[in-house]
Amino acid sequence: MTVTIQPGPLSGTIRAIPSKSAAHRLLICAALADTKTFIRCDKESQDIAATIRCLTGLGAVITRRGEGYDVTPIDRAKIPSPCALDCGESGSTLRFLLPVVCALGAAGTFHMAGRLAQRPMEPLASQLREHGCTITPRPQDNQMDFSGQLTPGAFTLPGDVSSQFISGLLFALPTLDEPSTLTITGQVESKGYIDLTLRALADFGVVPQDKGDGYRIPPVGYHGPETVAVEGDWSNAAPWLCMGVLGGEGITVTGMDPDSLQGDKGVCDVLSRMGGRIAHTGGDYTAKPGKLEATVIDARNIPDLVPVLSAVAAVAPGETRIVGAARLRIKESDRLVTTRQTLNALGGDVEETGDGLLIRGRETLTGGTIDAQGDHRVAMLAAVASVVCENPVTITGAQAINKSYPTFWQELRELGKAVTTID
Repeated sequence: MTVTIQPGPLSGTIRAIPSKSAAHRLLICAALADTKTFIRCDKESQDIAATIRCLTGLGAVITRRGEGYDVTPIDRAKIPSPCALDCGESGSTLRFLLPVVCALGAAGTFHMAGRLAQRPMEPLASQLREHGCTITPRPQDNQMDFSGQLTPGAFTLPGDVSSQFISGLLFALPTLDEPSTLTITGQVESKGYIDLTLRALADFGVVPQDKGDGYRIPPVGYHGPETVAVEGDWSNAAPWLCMGVLGGEGITVTGMDPDSLQGDKGVCDVLSRMGGRIAHTGGDYTAKPGKLEATVIDARNIPDLVPVLSAVAAVAPGETRIVGAARLRIKESDRLVTTRQTLNALGGDVEETGDGLLIRGRETLTGGTIDAQGDHRVAMLAAVASVVCENPVTITGAQAINKSYPTFWQELRELGKAVTTID
C-alpha cells in the first residue's frame, strides 16, 4: 500500500485504541486462569491477533463478542502435541509465550515472520534450557522448536536486554508446582512494562514477592475476574500528541488512563520539555503547539517513542540528542537507521551516534517519498513529519501500520488530513 499525506497541521479529538501491551498480558493471564474471562478490547491489531492465534493453538478458546473477547482457558491435558504456533512478527507474543509453553510442558514450533527470527532470544533461551527444556532456533526457516517440561528453581536475567524476557518468566513460573526465584541483574530498562505485567498478574490473583533484586514466585493458580478492560494505548496515542505540538489548534486523545504503568506515557513529559503544551482532564489529554526547543531524550524506558519524537526534534531549534536507544537496532527495522533515513529523506538533518541519534532542528521539512521498510513506527514517523512539511509525504509499504494500528490512516483523515491510498 502507498499512502500520500498532504502537508500542514491538523486539529481535533480522537479516541485511543486499546493498548496492545496490556491486551497481550491480559489474554495470556486469562488463558492460564481457572474460569472464563471477558476481556473488553474493541479493536484488534496484527500483534494482538498473533497472541490470540498462539493461545488458541495451545487449546484456549477465544471468541469475539461485542467489544471484546470471551476467553476459555487452556486445558493442560488437551494441549495439542506437537502444536504449531504462528506468532507472525510479534516479538511480545514470542517472548511472553516461550516460557509459558515450556511451563505447560508443551512441544511444538513457533512460526515467525519478518525480522523476528533474527531478533535475540538470549539469555532467555539459555535459562529455559538450564531448567529442563530444549529450545532449537531455526532462523533460516523462520521457526523455533520447543519441548520439555520447565522445572522450578533459580532463574537469572539481565535487566537491560529485554523486559519481555522478564515478563515471560513472570507469566510462566507461577504455574509450576514449586517456588522459583527470578533475579534481575544490572540496570532495569523499560521497567514500566514489567510493572504492567505485575498489574495484569495481580488482576488474576498472582502476586510475585519483590525481593529487591528480583522476585520470588510461589506456585499459585490464576483466578480470573469475570470481566477486565484493556486500557488506552500510550504508544499509539504518542503520534497524535506529537502532531498536536507541531501545529494547529491542538489534538485531544480521549480514553487514556492517568495512572497507567505504560512506559510510553512518558511522551507527555518529553513533549513538555521540548516546549509543547500538554494538559489533561481525567483521561483526556490535549497537545498544543508551543515554542519548541532541543533537549536530551533518554530512550531506555521509552524506546518505541524515538521515531515520533524524532519528528518533533527535526523542527526544534538546536541539537536534540537521543541516548540509550541501542535496542532500536533489533526492532522490526533497525530504527536508528530507518529514523535517520526517513527524516533526512524528508529534509531533516539527522545522524546516528553509538546508542542514539543527533538531530539538528530546522524551521520546516521539505516532504518527499519514503519507504516504511516493514516498520509501523516508521510509517507513523512519516505521518507526524507531514505536519511540518512544505510538500506532500508519500509512504510506500504503508500497510506496515497494521501491526499495531490498522485504522491509523482512516483516523488521520477524520482529523482533517487529506490522505490518499493506493493498494
